[in-house]
Amino acid sequence: MSFETISVIGLGYIGLPTAAMFASRKKKVIGVDINQHAVDTINRGEIHIVEPDLDMLVSAAVQQEYLKAVTVPEPADAFLIAVPTPFKPCEAGDIPEPDLSYIESAAKAIAPILKKGDLVILESTSPVGATEQMAAWLADARKDLSFPQTSGELADINIAHCPERVLPGKVVTELVQNDRVIGGMSKRCSERSVELYKTFVMGDCVITNARTAEMAKLTENSSRDVQIAFANELSIICDELNIDVWELISLANRHPRVNILEPGPGVGGHCIAVDPWFIVSKTPEQAKIIHTARRVNDFKPDWVIEKIKVAVADFLSANPKKTIKDVTIACYGLAFKPDIDDLRESPAFDITRSIAKTHLGKVLAIEPNITSIDIDNVELVSLDESLTRTDIHVMLVDHKQFKKIKLNDAFVIDTKGIW
Repeated sequence: MSFETISVIGLGYIGLPTAAMFASRKKKVIGVDINQHAVDTINRGEIHIVEPDLDMLVSAAVQQEYLKAVTVPEPADAFLIAVPTPFKPCEAGDIPEPDLSYIESAAKAIAPILKKGDLVILESTSPVGATEQMAAWLADARKDLSFPQTSGELADINIAHCPERVLPGKVVTELVQNDRVIGGMSKRCSERSVELYKTFVMGDCVITNARTAEMAKLTENSSRDVQIAFANELSIICDELNIDVWELISLANRHPRVNILEPGPGVGGHCIAVDPWFIVSKTPEQAKIIHTARRVNDFKPDWVIEKIKVAVADFLSANPKKTIKDVTIACYGLAFKPDIDDLRESPAFDITRSIAKTHLGKVLAIEPNITSIDIDNVELVSLDESLTRTDIHVMLVDHKQFKKIKLNDAFVIDTKGIW
């Protein structure tokens, strides 16, 4: 059975590029999002996020009438769910647990329009068992249809998990080129999912089961988190021992079997800072290294904040005629990684917000990829303006614009090693 109409539920950083990619292959795509602003923007042929080349894809797809956005799901042959999986509220120090309410809402929204032969794929990064849980929600809502958890290969509705594994800033390219892990709840579910993704995917589509596919994505990002934690912990050690951590890493990486990553102000984004907790919350006694890495990376922003406070004290000591109200701090970068506008789970954003809450002087933010911010007591300024107004410079995100300048100021905190 071919897929004439494809519905993508959730038009964010993954959903919209995925919808646009199917539409670019002349498939009819219905994008669904509860955000009316996002829907209206897309239907004008514009985009509400920053991602290279995506604007051209969306504009062409809308103009040629292969893509439209709506707030209420419509019938389709395949449904791809790409909604957030945040944490449930928890106390400081507790292990965060995943919140599947967005997946549940999406499942219940599409359930009334499902028909025999439809395919439902969960793309949202999820804890192990989430795809089966989604299937159970669908089955509860549509008792007139059969599902793979009870009917296997003969199910009316096919269900699979296929996690995204793309790099922000290169999503359009990597959606096409990267391999995909396909975890169907039956062999038929997997085969039909491969057929769908091969509409545009040039990489391999590797088949496994749903649970292993869920764990694969969590494992990829947890591995990165552990490696970054080693670099971040190394930077703290080197600061204590008065050693340049970037020189040290450069020297160590000359070993043919060593590849240490670069430290930073913490770990952010919707994947690496989040996914390891899905493993830890499920198996807290077993996930000792993963848990420790998360704690190390979550601690790094606090360490940076203390370094800023020390710099303020040193500045006042060197300038006895000034008070703390006279000290201007500039925070360079708010996104969670270079050259994008994504602020989700960003340590740079959190550090800037924390400093603004306690510092009595001015706090400036320089983020070339956004036009406004919602942080009390923080002024968004241009790079040129910050260089003339600032007493203490805090490098948090190594955007390409920042790499072009050099600061010889004694009061510089460089968490990225570019100054």
